[in-house]
Amino acid sequence: MKIKILKLNESAIIPQYSHPGDAGLDLFSIEEQTILPGESKLIHTGIAIELPLGTEAQIRPRSGLALKHSITVLNTPGTIDTGYRGEIGVILINHSQDNFSVFKSMKIAQMVITSFISVEIEAVDKLNISARGDDGFGSTGMVK
Repeated sequence: MKIKILKLNESAIIPQYSHPGDAGLDLFSIEEQTILPGESKLIHTGIAIELPLGTEAQIRPRSGLALKHSITVLNTPGTIDTGYRGEIGVILINHSQDNFSVFKSMKIAQMVITSFISVEIEAVDKLNISARGDDGFGSTGMVK
């Protein structure tokens, strides 16, 4: 499957896989920003994409930024819909106690392209009974 990538900024880097078989394409910053502790900022990538029908792009955090710097994607996973043609931006949040510097060409997130199923909605008066029922959060107990 191919997706089309448009560079909106000459310093933009086309998303790329770091290793063969990786699920996530690396996304890169085109700007320098400082994210203060507890702050979130939109980081620009300088690219737009055209996805095939039936697919979406999910924007996900990078594990190294999360572990080493407590930096993650705020609305993870962020969804890029098939019809969106604007610039991909990544909302990063700083959960650490230190300022975090984003620099040009820095890997800031991953983009995973995946397929999805469109459904038809049917409003009903009741749902079928299941073994779980309406048991929610923590209903399966804790592992000891």
